[in-house]
Amino acid sequence: MNILAICGSLRKKSTNMGLLRFAQANAPEGSTITIADLSAIPFYNADLTQKPAAVDALLQQVGAADALIFSCPEYNYSIAPALKNALDWASRAPENALLNGKAVALMGAGGGMGTSRAQYHLRQVCVFLNLHPLNKPEVFANAFAGSFDGDGNLIDEKVQATINTQLAALVSWAAQLKK
Repeated sequence: MNILAICGSLRKKSTNMGLLRFAQANAPEGSTITIADLSAIPFYNADLTQKPAAVDALLQQVGAADALIFSCPEYNYSIAPALKNALDWASRAPENALLNGKAVALMGAGGGMGTSRAQYHLRQVCVFLNLHPLNKPEVFANAFAGSFDGDGNLIDEKVQATINTQLAALVSWAAQLKK
């Protein structure tokens, strides 16, 4: 199973990217997790008559993915612009062909409530895009409570266990949706 992970944070030492690095290193047997690079993706603009190379690369990855993982930072109680922008580009394929019907796992690291508000907002976006997010387990990591090292790598064993459970559920959910 080919899983594409997309991080809403562009920082190299991002704790949200740390969640995805952990997921990638612990991909369930029979699956691979690729992390998309959004650093060169321009804001979606319908006036662009030719897609930039970075956008084409992202769209090919989304199209080849059997399932998706979104690591969702919370900016002002909502979705980070880099993640929303990636979804905006992907949603422009005819009949939403790149996203339609795919299984999605959501996770995020932030302060206080983790990224719960942003993830719930992202679920609303998933409804319109006909993406099918897992209901459980939810991954809300506190980025400021010792769960990550100085490079943004996940070190909290409880969060690691929840991600492993979520990855297994994602693989099962994606297989169920393909039937």
